[in-house]
Amino acid sequence: MEKIKIAVIGLGNCASSLIQGIHYYNDKKSEDAIGLMHWDIGGYKPSDIEVVAAFDIDERKVGKDVSEAIFAKPNCTTVFCPEIPEMGVKVSMGKVLDGVASHMSKYDDDYTFIISDEEESDIVSILKESGAEILINYLPVGSQKATEFYAQCALDAGIAYINSMPVFIVSNPEWAKKFEEKGIPAVGDDIKAQIGATITHRTLANLFRERGVKLERTYQLNTGGNTDFLNMLNRDRLDSKKESKTEAVQSVLAERLDDPNIHIGPSDYVPWQKDNKLCFLRMEGKTFGDVPMNIELRLSVEDSPNSAGCVIDAVRCCKLALERGIGGQLTSISAYTMKHPPEQFKDEKAYEMVNEFIEGKRER
Repeated sequence: MEKIKIAVIGLGNCASSLIQGIHYYNDKKSEDAIGLMHWDIGGYKPSDIEVVAAFDIDERKVGKDVSEAIFAKPNCTTVFCPEIPEMGVKVSMGKVLDGVASHMSKYDDDYTFIISDEEESDIVSILKESGAEILINYLPVGSQKATEFYAQCALDAGIAYINSMPVFIVSNPEWAKKFEEKGIPAVGDDIKAQIGATITHRTLANLFRERGVKLERTYQLNTGGNTDFLNMLNRDRLDSKKESKTEAVQSVLAERLDDPNIHIGPSDYVPWQKDNKLCFLRMEGKTFGDVPMNIELRLSVEDSPNSAGCVIDAVRCCKLALERGIGGQLTSISAYTMKHPPEQFKDEKAYEMVNEFIEGKRER
């Protein structure tokens, strides 16, 4: 089969994990392909994905081959596939806009971004010339203007768009209409992990509901040491992130919690944790006879590989949509892989919907 040609915005830890995974699974078979939710989607395996364009703003990555850039500082995720062949794809200088928080300049170079002085590239021309079919957005949290800019680039280039971060594009009716009118598939917003803080919290919240336990209060506190957590020390950049994570949990509750009784969001930056994310979760409720109970959970995951499996599924479902001439919001894969999709469904329902979409029994 022909390769699925993708372009990537932001060669950080998440992009590194995705690209490592594309090569890692190249010599695997379905029976030993650990960590994938779907081995085959419409005949496409993970190794059928090819990066044909990439954009970043860090001087240690711009101008480098993608195979080299994904291991450059400040990336700190686990290297599980170190032997990446040279791709012949150079990282182009992107557009900065609000993609870099001002407070990050106060930190050591190994932990933060160093903005390149290269001239900004003509993004749309590069996308068209590269033959990219899908653009994946991996910008930092809070990059509202930059995310909107790249979404427009996808529209102008006529290629599909996967929004992996919490600026609301695919779930925004105005933006969704633009993709619908152009017949371009879009998946978003804000990527879930395979087994991460949000999916775990949702699963437990759903368990409370199904077992007749009244949830009264809950919190989810997270710490990490990658650039994402450093970026999020600026609380002004967190509005959409908190909304995305909170709504993902609220949507599965029998009764929505009042704002004071639910707190979900990033908590602090711990440099030595690197790409390891710790989640501290507490849920308090009432069981039979109004008897109190609570759950406390500590989850430790490598943050970026944890999301790559979801993106690999999103890419292949986007390709199926392109082949089938389907444009606009892809409801099923968005609900399955994103925290803030256009429409929320329980996770088991979303899984069922995705399988129906893959089999051609569901349009979106």
